[in-house]
Amino acid sequence: MYLNLSSGIDRCNNVDDFRALAKRRLPDPIFHYIDGAADDEISYRRNTDAFSTCDLVPNVLAGVEIIDTSVTVMGRKLALPVFCSPTALQRLFHHDGERAVARAAEKFGTFFAISSLGTVSIEEIGRTISTPKMFQLYFHKDRALTWSMVERCKEAKFDAIALTVDSITGGNRERDLRTGFTSPPKLTLRSLISFAMRPAWTSNYFFREKFRLPQLEGHVSEGINISISIGEYFTKMLDPSMNWKDAEEVRKRWGGHFCLKGIMSVADAKRAVDIGATAIMISNHAGRQLDGSRSPFDQISEIADAVGGQIEIICDGGIRRGTHILKAISAGATACSGGHLYLYALAAGGQRGVERALGNLRAEVERDMKLMGVTRLDQLSRDNLRYR
Repeated sequence: MYLNLSSGIDRCNNVDDFRALAKRRLPDPIFHYIDGAADDEISYRRNTDAFSTCDLVPNVLAGVEIIDTSVTVMGRKLALPVFCSPTALQRLFHHDGERAVARAAEKFGTFFAISSLGTVSIEEIGRTISTPKMFQLYFHKDRALTWSMVERCKEAKFDAIALTVDSITGGNRERDLRTGFTSPPKLTLRSLISFAMRPAWTSNYFFREKFRLPQLEGHVSEGINISISIGEYFTKMLDPSMNWKDAEEVRKRWGGHFCLKGIMSVADAKRAVDIGATAIMISNHAGRQLDGSRSPFDQISEIADAVGGQIEIICDGGIRRGTHILKAISAGATACSGGHLYLYALAAGGQRGVERALGNLRAEVERDMKLMGVTRLDQLSRDNLRYR
């Protein structure tokens, strides 16, 4: 028996609730692609656990009847200090895919980010979505493909490009190896049983709009007509020779707000400033690349000490609660972003699920700001934090 979609979503009060509902709705290979990470998945767990090593110290009697949850990120004012980080293959999780996430982000007045491996085109998002838009660029060996995506973002009037810099080869995602996950899904005896046990997902995938990767069409067949794992795609198609000169070339060709996604060290944060980046996303790719790496939250303070005020700092990964967002901003982040915080919700209930997830976070941020005794996010500082 399936959960009633409406009542199931209405009972989802946090990310774990959405995760449980997504697990019931998705075939095993699809669920574990969202849920899994590299090697022993230590960094994946640490990304969230890191927030528990730090305590908030509130002030009281501050007069917090009216609060302002807005921040400015890459030239755009956002109503929330958190946005939907770019993630690939969204129409595998729900038949509306990026369309659902973009409409939810639009409703909440925050950034929507689309991946190079997105399943809806740059042009459609540019034409139909008014909320601030970011494109996540993978630097391909096929330079014509890379530069075509940059030009398409210009024509579609995107607000920012984020170049992912931590994926020059595929991470060892062992759950994908065990389940046989590929894009597009490959039917094997084992996966066929899992798909058959999720008839709603299976009928939506096979009988609705054909699965596409429109950013890649005309350049590659892998992932579209040829099934391939994401790890294999990164290793085969992305350019391991990418360097700082290449990043600067992307910035120059783009000419607008430019972000580097996957910065973890002070040295790299300084180089990002040097090449004229607007922002950095402190990120370990949700623990899906280098297992054993530091959590983004743990790196905020030292990076903010080195480049704070020179570049915007986005904490990407591990966000599950409004308190996590307040801790990250207190440590020196400009804003936060994440994928799991909305992907489970997308799988559980499409646009309505993502709206519920963002609404939960908004309510938590508003309540937690009042309990912290602040009316604006720029009133938060390390004075509010104590580390265990």
